Amino acid sequence: MASWESVRELAADLPEVIEGSSYGTPALRVRKKLFARLREDSETLVVFTDPLEREALIQGDPQTFYITPHYADYPAVLIDLARVDAEELRELLIESWRRRAPKRLREAYDAQSGP
Repeated sequence: MASWESVRELAADLPEVIEGSSYGTPALRVRKKLFARLREDSETLVVFTDPLEREALIQGDPQTFYITPHYADYPAVLIDLARVDAEELRELLIESWRRRAPKRLREAYDAQSGP
């Protein structure tokens, strides 16, 4: 079972991650751009993702991955932290960070971490 603390630990490996808040809840940013936030229920994480991947996640496991009407037009997915696999959460956090980080920062990260 993941928690906000485990999200923070996973994100700590990513460059230039800053903790803050968004809509009054804990959030993570890269160079002032939001890439993950805890929803008000403290059990759901919002991350940015490709719209096609979002659909695949939701179809594959709708109890873990879903959206609300608010997020229908955004490239984001909601994750039930109690149900998500730790490795999948890690991959989704990295993807969300990559979608929001500047190109040069992504390139530097890729050069350091390898393929």
